[in-house]
Amino acid sequence: MVEPADRSSTAGQRLGAPESFGVSTLEPGLRPPAQPPGRQVSIRVQMLDDTQEVFQISQRSPGKVLFDLVCAHLNLVEGDYFGLEYQDQRKMTVRCTYIAPRRPKNTILRFVVKFFPPDHTQLMEELTRYLFALQIKRDLACGRLICNDTSAALMVSHIIQSEIGDFDETQSWQHLLHNKYLPDQDAIRDEIIDCHREHVGQTPAESDYQLLEIARRLEMYGVRLHPAKDREGTKLSLAVANSGVLVFQGNTKINSFNWSKIRKLSFKRKRFLIKLRADPTNAHHDTLEFAMASRDCCKVFWKICVEYHAFFRLFEEPKPKPKPILFTRGSSFRFSGRTQKQIIDYVKDSEPKKVPFERSEFLFVSNLTLSLIFSCHLLLLFVLFLTPASPPLSIFFFYSRPSGSPGSENSPLGGPHVAVNGNGSVNGQRMGSTGVLGAEQSPEVQPLSPLTSPLLTEAGYVRNDEEDEARRKKFPTDKAYFIAKELLTTERTYLKDLQVITESFQSAVGKDEAFPDSVRSLISANYDPVYKFHQGFLKETEQRLAQWEGRSNAHIKGDYQRIGDVLLKNIQGLRQLTIHLQKHSECLVELERACRRKVETLCRDFEQQRVCYLPLNIFLLRPLHRLLHYKLILERLCKHYPPTHDDFRDCRAALADISEMVLQLQGIMMKMENFQKLIELKKDLTGVEDLMSPGREFIRLGCLSKLSGKGLQQRMFFLFSDCLVYTSRGMTPSNQFKVHGQLPLYGMTIRESEEEWGVPHSFTLFGQRQSVVVAISENKAKKLSLPLTGLVFTCLFFAELSEDGGGEQESEDELGGSRSSLERQGHRGNTTVHVCWHRNTSVSMVDFSIAVENQLSGNLLRKFKNSNGWQKLWVVFTNFSLFFYKSHQDDYPLASLPLLGYSVTVPSESENIHKDYVFKLHFKSHVYYFRSESEYTFERWPRFCQSAQGSCGYNRSLPPPVCECERE
Repeated sequence: MVEPADRSSTAGQRLGAPESFGVSTLEPGLRPPAQPPGRQVSIRVQMLDDTQEVFQISQRSPGKVLFDLVCAHLNLVEGDYFGLEYQDQRKMTVRCTYIAPRRPKNTILRFVVKFFPPDHTQLMEELTRYLFALQIKRDLACGRLICNDTSAALMVSHIIQSEIGDFDETQSWQHLLHNKYLPDQDAIRDEIIDCHREHVGQTPAESDYQLLEIARRLEMYGVRLHPAKDREGTKLSLAVANSGVLVFQGNTKINSFNWSKIRKLSFKRKRFLIKLRADPTNAHHDTLEFAMASRDCCKVFWKICVEYHAFFRLFEEPKPKPKPILFTRGSSFRFSGRTQKQIIDYVKDSEPKKVPFERSEFLFVSNLTLSLIFSCHLLLLFVLFLTPASPPLSIFFFYSRPSGSPGSENSPLGGPHVAVNGNGSVNGQRMGSTGVLGAEQSPEVQPLSPLTSPLLTEAGYVRNDEEDEARRKKFPTDKAYFIAKELLTTERTYLKDLQVITESFQSAVGKDEAFPDSVRSLISANYDPVYKFHQGFLKETEQRLAQWEGRSNAHIKGDYQRIGDVLLKNIQGLRQLTIHLQKHSECLVELERACRRKVETLCRDFEQQRVCYLPLNIFLLRPLHRLLHYKLILERLCKHYPPTHDDFRDCRAALADISEMVLQLQGIMMKMENFQKLIELKKDLTGVEDLMSPGREFIRLGCLSKLSGKGLQQRMFFLFSDCLVYTSRGMTPSNQFKVHGQLPLYGMTIRESEEEWGVPHSFTLFGQRQSVVVAISENKAKKLSLPLTGLVFTCLFFAELSEDGGGEQESEDELGGSRSSLERQGHRGNTTVHVCWHRNTSVSMVDFSIAVENQLSGNLLRKFKNSNGWQKLWVVFTNFSLFFYKSHQDDYPLASLPLLGYSVTVPSESENIHKDYVFKLHFKSHVYYFRSESEYTFERWPRFCQSAQGSCGYNRSLPPPVCECERE
């Protein structure tokens, strides 16, 4: 989004970090809340980035007015996650609730995170996640967020990546020396440096995401301890979380009480009472009693519990308690504000206009810089005192404290950065009476927070068009860049698929003594080296794309707008692993033998895990499939580049190497694909023996109507190279298909039976021992328009079936019946056989082979069903399906959408989709809209989705059957 040049902005760009603008979705031009008349008072608020803001509010204004002013100042939509607090005279932390803030004079309020959700992906805005990351950083620095050294080092490395960008050994060491992120930081400094080295190319927003991902798994995440004692006088601590009330002894959680088990929370004097619901299996008393330091401590903790329960458990804000006529009984305190569900629904439904924001400024300051600043200050003060009659002189102190020790006044740089002008204004601007306090209103002027939206504040310098253009992030538009980015996105998915075998599966079988050690060793010896190699390949690709996009600040000179050299180097390294790739077929065969003997249940249980979103055997063949992807990518690069291009020679050499590898392994690949498909069909069929007989090849599966005593019944047919099998869907727990009969292809004849049976478009298949009467729909017959031999043979074996399916109701994995459907999804959909059954379609082995080549990954925006909002998802297309993730770091998909039978079109004008690069997927009444990020991806995604429709046409590899008659 282009930021208007005439709007004011604030200084906030970190020195040396990538230019990454986040977005906030509050409508620009939001006015501060109305205030009652009365004397104005100044209240100072310390933000999460340690800057301080002074706000002017009426003395009669409730606390909510001050909080709304802070949220409007930050342009924060999801402000209900946050709150204001301060310390009273007794050093107790008091939350400034939605009443007039009673506080000691000159107290500084702190803007803090109030509610910590269990999953940071529920935070819809990047600005909100950034503020949460600042809170985690503060909790780490003050020792509140306790964790092991590994987690601490990893979190600090993400914080450093967000602040100074990509790893540079000298800069990183100096940064850690001058900033304190942990109380005992020096002990793990080397580990922090090692972790930071791994984050090359990671943007600040991605660093925030990773930081929150690690923090939310910690036991002390969001925990605020309140000292208490049990009935025996044992010192404990109470805390409240989204799930309920927690009990700690020291820093160890010893008990938790879920909201569903709690009947009532109350306090009496300094005793805090938890009344539990009756449960015979519960060893606790019905009422638990904890003694706290005072009645005020009890009341503060009780209010926090009430707010947490209402925010996370209720659908809407509770109604206020009516005032009694005569007597009051109990507290009238109620949670005031939006609940979490209301926040999420508001952001999804309203889709407010996105407004840029800037992250906190970070300036690396050395001792020499400090001395120069101090000297300049002395010089300027000297000039001021010696020349009193001179015109007003502006003094600018543009430095900031290090990011360690939040709120510390003992920092080497002193207080927050200040800009004081001789005319008594801040940064050249005078503020109004309702917004941030102007310099003429207070002698202690603080700068605007770098978190302030430049479109909402009146302070700050004004950028011109040239500065806007220079600061705006520019991405390459060359087609080669998008091909390279496709390499990166698919490589991420490929590495995750390898991780299923090398980590998840090996971890599962390692716990079972029945799994043969020989098979375990065979898989480990031939997949672990490939996984480690592609880890390095992915890092090199990410670094090259970061340099290509200009996101990396590694000061290395060279032309990085190319990818052929990276591909050539790694494909040459991949050739050294050919011996392992050749062994993958042996791994598949040995695993199948082991499953037949002992561990079939183990493998079946593993396939039910969410991480195994495809059949296990497909993951074993992924390294062979990946060779085809490299070949296709290189072919497109060579086609795009002119022969004189610098990258053409490397791409052509890499293409020659990978083509040689594919040719060498192609025979193994074809055999293993057929073997893998027979394994999968064996799991889907019951009542058939020796399905995997030697020499048998799978050709096609699909639905036809079979004539029986009950009339025409939908049946699933499976065509192999030597026989035809027809089945119906069984009632087993796994919904296997029950085999009703087999017809050998040798000697089979086909005869038209329309007049004989009175069924339109019917024909009889005569085998050596039995015959079967099947029929096709009239719509399908008109579509094909062939003579009888071609019609029957094509419909039965090779043609796509019609879209108007059988009478059964569709029961597929649906992506979005409602906005919350993603959260309700299981880990995988039905198998291809089940999808073909419900959608009355067919798939051939040729289609499966094409699907192996057609795999794609990347970001797509999915339109909500009942609103104009769009949700960004990481999408993987493979195995005729779309799999949806929140981000590419997720281990398993949230939902899947099988595309067999779906049509791919562009929305019409009547559908009111006023966005670029939008395509539509629809099947019967199911319609989904997706938006791609660029013209290139808009060309790729619909094409790949269309490839899931299967292949039509005549398969000349199979000899035609004998036909007794022809239609005249």
